[in-house]
Amino acid sequence: MADLTTDFLGISSPNPFWLASAPPTDKEYNVRRALEAGWGGVVWKTLGEAGPPVVNVNGPRYGAIYGADRRLLGLNNIELITDRPLEVNLEEIARVKADYPDRAIIVSLMVPCDETSWKAILPQVEETGADGIELNFGCPHGMAERGMGAAVGQVPEYIEMVTRWCKENYSRPVIVKLTPNVTDIRRPALAAKNGGADAVSLINTINSITSVNLDDFSPEPSIDGKGSHGGYCGPAVKPIAMHMMAEIARDAETAGIPISGIGGVTTWRDAAEFISLGCGNVQVCTAVMTYGFKIIDEMTSGLSEWMDKKGYTSINDFVGRAVPNVTDWQYLNLNYIAKAKIDQEACIKCGRCFAACEDTSHQAISMSDDRVFEVMDDECVACNLCVDVCPVENCISMVQLAPGQVDERTGKVVEKGYANWTTHPNNPSATAAE
Repeated sequence: MADLTTDFLGISSPNPFWLASAPPTDKEYNVRRALEAGWGGVVWKTLGEAGPPVVNVNGPRYGAIYGADRRLLGLNNIELITDRPLEVNLEEIARVKADYPDRAIIVSLMVPCDETSWKAILPQVEETGADGIELNFGCPHGMAERGMGAAVGQVPEYIEMVTRWCKENYSRPVIVKLTPNVTDIRRPALAAKNGGADAVSLINTINSITSVNLDDFSPEPSIDGKGSHGGYCGPAVKPIAMHMMAEIARDAETAGIPISGIGGVTTWRDAAEFISLGCGNVQVCTAVMTYGFKIIDEMTSGLSEWMDKKGYTSINDFVGRAVPNVTDWQYLNLNYIAKAKIDQEACIKCGRCFAACEDTSHQAISMSDDRVFEVMDDECVACNLCVDVCPVENCISMVQLAPGQVDERTGKVVEKGYANWTTHPNNPSATAAE
């Protein structure tokens, strides 16, 4: 069996699955149940400084985006950081860490952007014995309007400054949680690195309004006829998260900083993809809020089985394996040639491929009177749209043809192209065409 143990920043966990800072980690009761279920660690829901209590709305806090089968694709969250007293949270964190020494317990923090506030809370957190802290520089709603959360995470100078304060006043690992609500994720990541951060975690939630009630015309979730922007999370944000992780992992200035991956992790496959893009572990939230703590069983067993099949004995065997294959468009191989192929035995004759190609693509699929669909190679540019819209998995595939190879279906020789756009004659800045 593959060993799922991870050592992230010197923090050992029995598996790479942590619960993200969110409602599931708001109190001792929830966290204990999660750890008993088998989660490798938790990031305790964001704590704030002692003082005036945080007040959440007493009404709907989540809006949703559904797929056609009502599968939850995304949540819009307007809940704030913990509204429980600081001293209660700290006492609970200390008890949980003492009882589960083999699990990662990280404390998420958000206080005003002044050194005094950070100096006041850090020693209190350190006394709990927690393994590290995560600086919440990403929350896009509520606290951002008060000068915290994304208001800090969108200003690299603030990220570097606060991170440095924490490193000077806290002896354990400091993880900086980044907001996706920026133009270039590499800038805040570099600021965190320059401030001495031990790692970054991303992505936090995306600024969003998920729907509008067409009876009273208020954004949802609606509070007494009014709505607000919130933080979007769930499976729908996974592609955005993976792009941003890859940008950090492959950039010369930020490459090497450890990454804790967040954003739509729902299955073991999601986790494997995140890890292959450079993440040392993953954090999960929406999937647990949808299906409960026991999904950890499928996640660990699925990842372990896949690793066994691939011959990987530890998580480190494939951390970052996909990063070298992430490149800019201009370096893609223009000599790569493929054509679509339809498996007639698997085809259910629904016609989706034909409609999509005929109406919106390259008119490369023909339909006979008895609804037999075939690809016309002369017109096919291998755009993959037919594969994506086909409801039958593996019914349509892309068949690669090597340059110079004779296409058996057309009898034509596949012409050689150009290595990539940097050498293409249509590129005004091309160097030397092949």
